[in-house]
This record gives sequence, C-alpha cells and structure tokens, in this order.
Amino acid sequence: MIVAEKMETGAFPTDWQERWRVAHERIDHAGYGVGVAQAYRRAGPILAEHAGPALAVRLGSTISTVAIRGGRRSAQLLVDAALQLARNADDPAQLRLWLDLVEDVAKRAPESIAHWLTHHEQLWKTLGFEGMVAFTRMGLAISRDDRERRRAFFSLVSAEARKLLEQRADAASFPGLLPALKPYLAALWNIAPPIAQTPIDAPEIMKRRAGFGGGGIRLPSSFTGFSDEDQKLLFRASLAHIGAHHRFTRTRFPATGLKPLQLAIVSLIEDARVERLAIGEMPGLFDLWKRFHSARPEGTPIAISLMARLSRALLDPSYEDTHGFVEKGRTLFEEAVAANIGDQQLSRRIGGLLGNDIGQMRLQFDAKTYVVQPAYRDDNLAIWDFGDQSEQAIEIEAMVEGARLEQQDAEDGRREEGAGAEKQAGSVHEASSDEGIFVARYPEYDYVTGQLRPDWCTVREFPARHSAGASASALAQSRSDLVDKIAAMIRASRVSRQERIRHQPEGEFLDIDACIAAMVAWRAGEPPDTRIYGRYERRARDMSVLVLLDTSYSTRDRVRATDVSVLDTEKLATALLARAMTEVGDPFAIAAFCSDTREDVRYLRIKDFERSFDEYALGRLAGLESALSTRLGAVIRHAGHDLKRRSSYRRLLLVVTDGEPSDIDVDDRKYLVEDARAAVHELNRDGIDVFGVTLDSDAESYAQRIFGRRGSVQVRSINRLPDVLPMIYLRLAS
Repeated sequence: MIVAEKMETGAFPTDWQERWRVAHERIDHAGYGVGVAQAYRRAGPILAEHAGPALAVRLGSTISTVAIRGGRRSAQLLVDAALQLARNADDPAQLRLWLDLVEDVAKRAPESIAHWLTHHEQLWKTLGFEGMVAFTRMGLAISRDDRERRRAFFSLVSAEARKLLEQRADAASFPGLLPALKPYLAALWNIAPPIAQTPIDAPEIMKRRAGFGGGGIRLPSSFTGFSDEDQKLLFRASLAHIGAHHRFTRTRFPATGLKPLQLAIVSLIEDARVERLAIGEMPGLFDLWKRFHSARPEGTPIAISLMARLSRALLDPSYEDTHGFVEKGRTLFEEAVAANIGDQQLSRRIGGLLGNDIGQMRLQFDAKTYVVQPAYRDDNLAIWDFGDQSEQAIEIEAMVEGARLEQQDAEDGRREEGAGAEKQAGSVHEASSDEGIFVARYPEYDYVTGQLRPDWCTVREFPARHSAGASASALAQSRSDLVDKIAAMIRASRVSRQERIRHQPEGEFLDIDACIAAMVAWRAGEPPDTRIYGRYERRARDMSVLVLLDTSYSTRDRVRATDVSVLDTEKLATALLARAMTEVGDPFAIAAFCSDTREDVRYLRIKDFERSFDEYALGRLAGLESALSTRLGAVIRHAGHDLKRRSSYRRLLLVVTDGEPSDIDVDDRKYLVEDARAAVHELNRDGIDVFGVTLDSDAESYAQRIFGRRGSVQVRSINRLPDVLPMIYLRLAS
C-alpha cells in the first residue's frame, strides 16, 4: 500500500502532493463506491502528467458534484471520459473548460449526465471539442420541464440530436462534398440531376444508402463506420453506380408477383450487369467499386451474407468462393453476359432462379432490415414498377422521393437543378389553399452556441381573413397621388442585367464588329462609320419583390405622433406599393406572419406572384388583424424559399415590421434577433436582397442589427414612402 501510494503521488510536484492526498481521500470516504475511488486514484497521476496537477485535483471536486447529482455510474463515466480527453486534447485548457461544462450539465440536467458521458467520445470525435460544447449547450437550452426530450437529446436518439451529428460540416460529409460531387457525376455520365441529402425524418434504412428517382438523387449525410477517406470515395462510388443505372437500366422491372427476396436478388444481378457495362467504358471504376466489396468465402451461410459474396463474385474475377449458390450465380451470369449483356431481362431470369434456390435452402430473409451491400450501391427501389400491387409498395416508393427535388428542363432536355431546388435549409411540403396546414420546418440559429438547431421551427400556412367592406375600398382608392409618384419612381429605375449596346459614337469599349466594318470601308476608299464604340446600359427592370408584413400583437401600437396603428400603416403602405407595381407590371407577392411558439409560426398568403392584385387580394390585405408574437427568422427563411423559385435578375424581400422579434417561449430577446439576422445573411448568400422597413412606434427596434444599417430604413409617415423606396431600388441597381 505504501508503494502504491508513492507511485500515485510521484506524478505530482512536491507542493501538490498533499493536496492530491486530501483530494483522493475525500473521494475514498465519500461513499461513492470502491470503483469510483479506485478509478480516481488511477486517473489522477495520468491526468497530472498530461494536463497538470491542478486539473487532477480539480477533477475530485467535479466527481463529487456529478456523484451527488447524477449517481455513482455517472461519476465512474466521468473519470473514464476525463482520461480519454486528457490523452487526446490538443490543449490542456480544453480540459478546464470541459470540467466546467460537466458541472454545468450535472447541475442543470442531472437526469441526462450519464447519457451525455456515455456518448462523450462519439460527440468529441464527430464534432470536435468546440462542436461538442455547442451540442451540449443546445441540449441544456431545452426546458427543464421537458426532461424526457432532454434525455432523448443527450442519448442521441432524438431527431434533432441525430441531425446535428449527421450534418457535421467536415470534408467527409455530404454538405462538405456536394460542390465536388455534381461536376464529378457530370464528368462521368454527362447528367446533372439535383442531388439532395436524405431527410431527417426518413426511415433509418433509407439514411444508410443512396437512392434515385423522379429525376433526382438522394444521398445519406454520411456512411457510418467508414473513415473520412473511404467516405469521400463512397460518395463518388454511389454516384458512379447510380449513373450506370441511368445509362443502362432502360426500363423499370414489373414487381407484380415477386417476393421481397426475389426483388433483392434481381436488383443485385442488375447492379452487377450495369457495373460490368460501365467498367467496359471506364475501366477505372473497377478499382473504385472493388474497394468496398469486403465479403469473404467463410462464415455461416445466411441469405444476406451469400448475397454479399455473390455481389463480389460478379464484380471481381479474382475472387474465389466454392459455395454452390455463389458458383451457380456466377456461372449463370457469365453465360448470359457473354450471350447478350445488353439484355436487361437477364437480371430478371437469373434473379428468379437464385431467389428460388435460397428459398429451398430455408434461409431467412428479413426485408424490413435488409440493407443493400456493399455500401455504395443504392436501395434499388427506383428500378422497380410497383404499379397498383399494394398500398405498402406505393408508400415505399413515395418514401424514396422524401427529399422533394424540384427540377426544370435545361436547354438540352436533361433534368437539372432549377432555381427552386430544395436545399437543406428547410424541409418543405405542399400546403392546402383552404386551411391552415403544416408546410415546412426550418432551422433556428442559437447565438450562444453558434450553431443552427435543425428543424426547430414549424411553419403553418393559414388562409387570410377576407374583408370586403369600407377598409378594402379605402386601400384601393386612397392616396392616388402617392401611387403615381411611386409608380414613376419604379418605372424610372433600371434594376436588370447590363446589356451591351453596340454601334455607338462613344462608349466604354470598342465594338469589334463595327471596327472591322470601318476598316474594310476605309481600305475600300469609302468613308468609314465612326460609330465603333459600345457601352453598358440597363434598359429595363427584371426583379421580383415579396412584401412580408408583421401582424404580431405589438403592431396594435400607434405610429409615433399619430393616431394610426402600425398595422393600419403597414396595410396602407403595402397597398400603395402594390398598386404602383401593378401599374408598372413588376411581379410581386404579399404575405403576412405572426407566431405562437416555435411549433406554430403562421404564414398568411395575401397575393402570390402568379395572381393579380385584385379585389380579393385587397380584401385579404384589409382583413389582417394584430395577434400573437413575432418569430421573424423562420418566416424570412420561408419567404426566401418562395423567392428562390423566381428566375429574376434581382429578388427582393421587403419586411415591414415594428422591428421587435419576440415569442412567448423565448426569454432571451437577443436570441430571436440573432436568428433573424442569421436568416437575412442566409438569403443574402443565396442572392436574395432583404430590406427591413420599420414603422416608428413605442416598440424597441432591432432593425439595424437584423438587416444592417444599409438594409433598413425607418418610416414615420406614409408620405415618406416615395423618399424611402428609391434608396432600396438604387442599392439593387448598383
């Protein structure tokens, strides 16, 4: 015992040895259990060596906090996690910050501390130290009253936690690789379909494999269990394989009358056939695909393993496997390929025979848990025509299209990603026009952690209440003088792409064609035309505008120094602008919003781009009423989704508000302000201009923080609109 004590204290400087002895004796006698005490005695010297004696002693007090609040098991997990972090941390200062974090979790979420420590290594390796801290802060932000949800988050079983892990922005994940994957697919197969990440609410099996159909491709966020280098190659291998199907699987197989096992084996044979054809055109694909065929000719012959062995045998001629099923499959395939590899029905014939063989061997096959092997191959649902066979089959096929990919036809007739293609910013669904309905989930920015909370806000679209009375008539007829001024200002603006105007007597560049013509005339003895210059001009307007109105309860306040409410002023200003844009002919839309917690963000469509500004739109605008709260970030993202569909040169989101984001489930005012600011930046990155027009009221305005000093303007009177709007149009034209 004396020798052991010397070994424990030997790692500590002389002036720290007494403090170390006091620290571990306190744990010895605290009643946390022998296991915790022994673990701390072993860990202390190691921790002192890697991170210093102060942290080794400090760990003792953290163990006490965790043991008291989370129990003995949590304390044991803490010691193991501390050792792991001390050995691998880049900076000992990280350990000090980590111990502060551990104590914070133990105090604020004691029911979750054990779950968090259990997954600590996974979080640290997946997200890095800073990412792990941000992830933990997000979990702690969940209400204390919702312990089950908080426990699910720290156990990594909630959809929010899984998505945070899956969407890590490292080089080996889908978001990091997407910019390089599209040109890779185009270079291989000369196709450019939209590529999207598998939705977070898709079945677990779908998240593990790629899929295609409906003109688009769905890829998993990552391939679990593979190194970063292998993940990069897996994404490429998946796209190369899907491209082979696009080229060589000409028609879909009818699924009528086939069992799930037969579907799987026919798909396997078709995979091998298209890969053989692809390798014939591009031999380098063999090495790319072979890398991931890891099946071995040993082990218990179960259905899934035999299918993996057959897959390898059909790709790799050097692979040897003496099992009768594998040998028969290889023989049938090689004979059919030699006869006519272009015959797609060979897959149907061979797959049917081999499926019967597995059935006769009485090998179990669970279609619900089956995952295609190897990992780069897609789920094969898109090569089957389920027809009206069953509702279940139709549902399965529909799930493949879970990531709704919107396309447009390119000039060459191929399908490609259009201006309205869905992005991972939000999961969008169709809305009913006659009732409020869930339409989308959007992330929300947490400024404390510097991370987006995925799928955090639910946007629901509600029909706007119609008012056909005097208020609508007033909006249609009032202040025609201002309408004329605004229309003249819009008409005078030139927000469009610059055009090259040629054959000018002076300008910014030489018109080469005119120069050649002048030189030819001069050499022919004729007087040359001196209009040999060109200049750039904007001769028209090409922009789309979406006006977004704040109808929260605070818009009942009066505009300062007037007797008119903020909402009434918003409605009048919008009506004037809409009448002017209608007169000029510019495309525009109008929507309104309010919110009642993050689960009920309400979006009211007043006028869509495709509809005219008629009496019905005026009635909906007049019928708006002040209610509820102002969750601005989510509706900015949702309105931005509409604008992304527009092909205009410039796209403008004009937010008319009192400038005070708030909601009843958020205590920190800065939280929603920073989220709205982040949403504005997101739209700016997508080429959408966002302006905030705030009406001067008693509400505190955060407009400049949200929209920027050049992106916001305050209006105290409707009379100022003709002065304010030119500022916006001039910026768009610049």
